[in-house]
Amino acid sequence: MKTKFRPLGDRVLVKRLDEDKVQRTSGGIIIPDTAKEKPMEGRIAAVGPGRRLEDGKLQKLDLSIGDRVLIGKYSGTEVKIEGEEYVIMREDDVLGIIEG
Repeated sequence: MKTKFRPLGDRVLVKRLDEDKVQRTSGGIIIPDTAKEKPMEGRIAAVGPGRRLEDGKLQKLDLSIGDRVLIGKYSGTEVKIEGEEYVIMREDDVLGIIEG
């Protein structure tokens, strides 16, 4: 997935991984989209150049495009780019990389 957006500094652009299945309760009631919890997994769509250290050097990010990551439910800022919904957040707000 190639976007025409490049985050600044140590920020990353994350596409939340949605579960498209219709969710139902055990009694068969369909849960509307507004009541569903936000997914906590995402895929990195774009990364910034890195963080400036106190001595002026640029520290590259540990994340790269395509990494599957675990993020907080309410972390970052939600944006819409080219009709797709993304979350912009600092690298520090990413909880971890899912390997495998």
